[in-house]
Amino acid sequence: MGLTQASRLLTPEEIAVQAGHQVPFLHLPKRASVFADRELRLRELSPAHPMRDYLLFMAELARAQHEVLQVYPAVTLPDTGALDSAARLGMPPLPATEWPRDRVWREQFRQLLDRLLPRLASSPAQASVQALRDIGDDRLEQQADRLLNGMMLGLDLAAAPLIAAGLQTYWTHLVLATEDARGADRVTPFGRTDVRTLCPCCGSKPTASVSRIGGEVSGHRYLHCSLCSTQWHMVRIKCSHCESTQGIHYQSLHALNNETMPARDAKSAVQAETCDACGHYLKIVHMERDPNVEPVADDLASVTLDLLVSESGSLRHGINLMLLFGDPEGHAPPDPGGP
Repeated sequence: MGLTQASRLLTPEEIAVQAGHQVPFLHLPKRASVFADRELRLRELSPAHPMRDYLLFMAELARAQHEVLQVYPAVTLPDTGALDSAARLGMPPLPATEWPRDRVWREQFRQLLDRLLPRLASSPAQASVQALRDIGDDRLEQQADRLLNGMMLGLDLAAAPLIAAGLQTYWTHLVLATEDARGADRVTPFGRTDVRTLCPCCGSKPTASVSRIGGEVSGHRYLHCSLCSTQWHMVRIKCSHCESTQGIHYQSLHALNNETMPARDAKSAVQAETCDACGHYLKIVHMERDPNVEPVADDLASVTLDLLVSESGSLRHGINLMLLFGDPEGHAPPDPGGP
């Protein structure tokens, strides 16, 4: 009698989970390092890279995000009733598409651009950044709405990464301030939600996943939120779009360039995890292969992998707000933002 199609070997991570090992579900971003680490990785990846100038521009943007985040002013936070309601309904308490954005985000977005502009003195991007700095509040909010809702129609694709940077900084602060406000006698306001493939804090798509190292999280896979940089646990060898555990494959630039499609490529720190069941993929970065990987930076620097995997018919599940693409009709594709 042969094995059924559902039979497969469990990963060490799954064995640990089934044995009752308590894997930390959330890793909230750290105010002091989330954007600083991104800047450093972008600079590390930029030499000799075909996208060198863009990676360095993104590094300057991440630096400005870091500076703004360190002194972010108070913003309106969800009250206890709203947090309890979200928990009962299995919903993220700070949903990106529904949360009433505090006006402070616009002020801090312009502060971010003010910090960025002096570093662009010899860059052709300076005029565009200055023009964006001067747009009205209504126009800015309209663009933010389209960005957060994945609407490509009418979205200024050139300005989108800058607006996204402002929104990322705001939502990162929003998550951290909400966590800090819980007090010593209350449990964290963030936990598991009904849709396990979206961020449990803000409901956004992941940019990539990361296989972490160190202590109790070593070897465990976490999805990395494209908006607030929260990471949440999902077992490995499981589709981050449809949650299937069948037909999962891993592809890398090394493997693709050699016209082979092995199940694993032990040399590559960045892979595309593809799913036969739903036809989607999400990149995974491996800290055990390169401890300096950073999901947003490494995803951005491996756009070629997206292009090659997409040619095989796979659709991207995640989104990198630092580089968006629209379709010819101007409508949002099924998975907006993926290269």
